[in-house]
Amino acid sequence: MMTEKGLSRSLRKIFSGGMAVSFGLMAHTAFAQEDPSGEPQLQRVEITGSSIKRVAAQGASPITIIKADDFQKVGATTAAEVLASVSGNQTQFNASSNVGTSKTVGAAADLRGLGSNKTLVLLNGRRLANSAFDGAAVDLNVIPIAALDRVEILRDGASAIYGTDAIGGVINFITKRSYTGVNLSVEGIVPEQAGGAEKRFNLSGGMGDLDKDGFNFFGVIDYHTQNAVQASDRSFSRLGGQNPGVGLNASSGNSSPANFYDAGAGAIDPTTGKPSGLSGNPYYGAGCRPPYANPVAGGTCRYNSQANIGIIPQTEEVSFLGKGTIKLDADNTASIEYLHAESTVKTRVAGDVFAGDGSGTSSDYLVPSTSPYYPGNGVTPGVAGLSGGPLSVAWRSTDAGQRVNDSVNSTDRLLLSMEGTKFGWDYKTGLAYSMSKARDELNGGYLNNNLIKSGLLNGIINPFGPQSAAGNAYLNNAEVLGSYESAKTQSASVDFTASRELFQLPAGPLGFAIGGEFRHESAQFNVNHALADLSASTGSQDAQSSSGSRNVSAVFTEFNVPIVKSLEAQLALRYDKYSDVGNTLNPKVALRWQPSKQLMFRSSYSTGFRAPSLYELNDPNSKTYTSSVYNDPSLCPGGTTAAGGISARDCGQQFFRQGGGNQQLQPEKSNSFTLGTVMEPVKDVTVSIDYWNIKIKNQISVVPEGDIFGDPVKYAADFVRNADGSLNYIVDTNVNLGNVKTQGIDLGLSWRLPKSDWGNFGVSLDGTYVNQYDYQSEKGGAYKSNLGVYGGGVGTAGGVIFRWRHTATVTWSKGPWGAVIQQSFATGYQDQNGSSVVDGFNHHVGSYTRYNLSGTYAGFRNLTLTAGIKNLFNTDPPASNQTDNFQYGYDSRYGDAIGRAFFVRANYAFK
Repeated sequence: MMTEKGLSRSLRKIFSGGMAVSFGLMAHTAFAQEDPSGEPQLQRVEITGSSIKRVAAQGASPITIIKADDFQKVGATTAAEVLASVSGNQTQFNASSNVGTSKTVGAAADLRGLGSNKTLVLLNGRRLANSAFDGAAVDLNVIPIAALDRVEILRDGASAIYGTDAIGGVINFITKRSYTGVNLSVEGIVPEQAGGAEKRFNLSGGMGDLDKDGFNFFGVIDYHTQNAVQASDRSFSRLGGQNPGVGLNASSGNSSPANFYDAGAGAIDPTTGKPSGLSGNPYYGAGCRPPYANPVAGGTCRYNSQANIGIIPQTEEVSFLGKGTIKLDADNTASIEYLHAESTVKTRVAGDVFAGDGSGTSSDYLVPSTSPYYPGNGVTPGVAGLSGGPLSVAWRSTDAGQRVNDSVNSTDRLLLSMEGTKFGWDYKTGLAYSMSKARDELNGGYLNNNLIKSGLLNGIINPFGPQSAAGNAYLNNAEVLGSYESAKTQSASVDFTASRELFQLPAGPLGFAIGGEFRHESAQFNVNHALADLSASTGSQDAQSSSGSRNVSAVFTEFNVPIVKSLEAQLALRYDKYSDVGNTLNPKVALRWQPSKQLMFRSSYSTGFRAPSLYELNDPNSKTYTSSVYNDPSLCPGGTTAAGGISARDCGQQFFRQGGGNQQLQPEKSNSFTLGTVMEPVKDVTVSIDYWNIKIKNQISVVPEGDIFGDPVKYAADFVRNADGSLNYIVDTNVNLGNVKTQGIDLGLSWRLPKSDWGNFGVSLDGTYVNQYDYQSEKGGAYKSNLGVYGGGVGTAGGVIFRWRHTATVTWSKGPWGAVIQQSFATGYQDQNGSSVVDGFNHHVGSYTRYNLSGTYAGFRNLTLTAGIKNLFNTDPPASNQTDNFQYGYDSRYGDAIGRAFFVRANYAFK
């Protein structure tokens, strides 16, 4: 660790573009080394957010730096967990978000809450292939966390430097440049409550000193796994949709025992001359089948499906990174780098559903009077008033177990690069090939629809009670297993950047950079209809395989202009041309003014854009169930069955929602502005304050499903109905919505206390205050606020923008000993209070605070031991009545469902 001489040297590190934060703690940047005299050598380096190599003190953009040593000390095991401590990362798609969904990204970052597709993720300054299914974001599960040296987070728009996606900011995962020796690390995390245990193992090794030997080759392999957690394992989730504490009353009409509809029963309708029909359940009088199936008014049973799911999926990640570097001469190197990473997310939801539509046709699930399980035939209790005709049933196959899905993602990247100095120019160039593959697999609980229909008609399957031996054998044979949809994205690119000081101005040298990039992108999306068509739960029966490709070319330039000794400007301009969506020109202007050694001001203005991804353009339209339960606005308005309606089919249901690509999408455009200051009011205390303002036009997303059901007149064209008038599905494909306007302040604080006999102490804070987040759910529509209020402006599933989030850290070190205590905090907000909440119930989600504690000992030769406690006080996530996620009772995106967990990590360096 560097010793500091004077304020100027401290500010060189601070003004490198922001504050270096190690999970909230101010850390040292890695770009200055001290010579024997104690003075730092001012090396020229490339900083995230600029193409010009420069002395570190010349940066002007707000950057947060998290060092690998620091996030390891607090037990962070994934890239998503590392970024969760960054206050500007308002929300993110995490492993738990995969439950109940398909074609997902796995895990993704989301700076400023603008959507993961507006945060650019880089590895060593270059793009990775986006997740094959999501297509607009990088799966964080494929980041080789064991190979990282640091993470640099640019909290500013950067389309003028990097092109598309860099609207909310840039996250640059930077690996070690070289490594010698062999290092082994083993880590285990054991929760106090059931489920969720983690194991991690990584091995790294390298040989060759780049300066002495002229080469270095190293490799890192990392393996991580986490066990699943069931809803029944936690008090805040085991109630599922029946949670009076938050006003939640959500359940499914597809029940076990099955509900029925007898079209031939009931009083004769004088208008039609036909029977009115009869709905019921033969076990209604016996209380249905608790704890999951319970009676409701109207003689039917409702199934609490969200109480019978896995709230945290089982995950497994493995990654390998290998890099070889050869020194061509004193100033130039050539490198080859290869990354391979795989991740598997195994999710579990309640048993398969077979929803009879009451039509009595081949599309229906019918129990004839000849079935031994027909009510009154000796096995199932009789029901008064039945016509003796076939019963249409709404059944859930609990005997076949939970539905199990595997989402498998992999990423490969091969990079050939050169960098160095020639003819007075700093340059770097690279040739890269990236590929991302994904597939969704059915691995249990999904049943062949046609076989189920036959089994009901033949009297083999009992939809009202436990199966016989023959029934269980039949269900086993009806199980559908295998991959039903897959995708692959590929990107081949070549880039070149050159920079130098052109000439000397009165205030200093004029820095200049110029470069270009060419990329060919392609994507394929495949549906295996031989499998997908067998189960309606896949939602892919109507989907068609598709593909797309495009060429992207870009040129860019940048100037670093010293205006006076204390004032400099960054001027950047980039032109991008897309073969499918047109071209765009984006400038950036940044100013940095340092009137004294203890004070610096900075400001920037830039425009940005995001081209629709190939996935957003070409994703095959497919159906999945809505996240929340709704009433059919025509057949069950306000929860009351109307003429022609069937309660078990039309009221309080998860209906099908058709999503997918749209080839008419237009690019998103943005304007970003920042204004900030960094100061050292007293020795060893550093404060940064940065105001930011972002406006986005033509945001690409889907209309929130709650808006569609909430205004059936406006969205009448999005309701697709069957011949009998019942709702088949709603259309909710990608569209260009309206605008987003958000602004706020980032606050950073670092205090390094004077050295004492008690050791060295440090205190830091990384916080973000948001004072506006307004969005339009349609072009020209009214603006709605998502700030401190659950709404539809955050991603495709809704969410909240926290008014204030922070991570505070206190560190201590003395000799071989070290300790860290970390606090994370988020303010409360107004809950969703949606259609599944009891009328008049208005719930507010409380604030959320967690503490992590860890200690490290490095007194053994070559061995470092770390132990700690995550979620020290075993704080449950705050209660919520949101129903956009499959997990009910809390919001899995913002809360820790694991609870208190103990971890230990051993790192041994073979020397």
